[in-house]
Amino acid sequence: MKFPALFSPLQVGPYRLQHRVVMAPLTRMRAERATFAPRPLNAEYYAQRASAGGLIIAEAAPVTSWGRGNPATPGIYSDAQIAGWRQVVDAVHEKGGVIFLQLWHVGRVSHSSYHGGALPVAPSAIPIKAEGMMAMSADGKIVPYETPRALETEEVAGVVEAFRQGARNALAAGFDGVEIHGANGYLLEQFLQSRSNQRTDRYGGSIENRARLLMEITQAVIEVWGAGRVGVRLSPYGIANDSGEPDPMPLYSHVVKTLDRLDLAYVHFIEPRSSGAGRAEVNWQNVPSAMVLFRPMWSGVLIAAGGFTGETANAAIAEGHADAVAFGRIFISNPDLPRRLKHGFPLTPYNRATFYGGEAKGYTDYPGYDELETA
Repeated sequence: MKFPALFSPLQVGPYRLQHRVVMAPLTRMRAERATFAPRPLNAEYYAQRASAGGLIIAEAAPVTSWGRGNPATPGIYSDAQIAGWRQVVDAVHEKGGVIFLQLWHVGRVSHSSYHGGALPVAPSAIPIKAEGMMAMSADGKIVPYETPRALETEEVAGVVEAFRQGARNALAAGFDGVEIHGANGYLLEQFLQSRSNQRTDRYGGSIENRARLLMEITQAVIEVWGAGRVGVRLSPYGIANDSGEPDPMPLYSHVVKTLDRLDLAYVHFIEPRSSGAGRAEVNWQNVPSAMVLFRPMWSGVLIAAGGFTGETANAAIAEGHADAVAFGRIFISNPDLPRRLKHGFPLTPYNRATFYGGEAKGYTDYPGYDELETA
């Protein structure tokens, strides 16, 4: 065995994992376009990457049509979507895998073309302004981001209920748990961060107020699933989608310490070196490590993600900074990634051009190691 720490068992909530190689949630834009429901191709993709006792965190699924911001992303707000996800879950379970669904609302990272001409919603009417950042319209065109509409105070409860219903729907689809997407500049992080949240009501201003929506949603989801089957993803030092808190430590220290009291299945940190959310290669130098900074504040399972290799993942676990490591891009091109890492087999490089949209190419056509050997 090449990486003993990475391939030791781990208890995550009620689930006994046989290894600590987690598949990260990866938006691929290959759902059925009319219903935004997963289809057999998606089930094949996840089944290829499932392993006995391994954890998959399925790609982000909008909990409401108002939470959409990309074409062909699978939702979790309709009966057709629940049925589609059931195919995925069954395929993973047949391989002995554990699968959580990531619950998503993009907020301002959207466009009016997804909402019948109505503006996307956000904590405040502040558009994405980062240089070079553009939206993708519902028909796949690259267009400027619009100034979103600020949610009224009484509308915020509807966001909480959308996550609650999304959690119920994920339960109905047979998932083993859910992960709340509080990272990468999407709606929950927009509420968390002062640069995107300039509200003056109970959801803005102080750190406690800005964190309120995340905590209300987490509690609502716990009421559906139980704390041991709920995770939360955070990116304290991320810059994706024009995010970034001027001083992340006070905000995220409060968030992590508050979540720590809830006995969640895990917290999932994106390391700042990989904060580009898939749009480009990002490799910051001399940046802080989220897992190192926040590990002392978190008593439960900590999953780290972002640019790890087998060597660095094993070291992070062996040194106690993380309990498991989520892999993204190399899991795309190596469907049997846990086996390859365990035995030191070479990895197949990924093709970024096929990450988003399309059919089987760059999705289900990456061979396993045994197939390469016999080709």
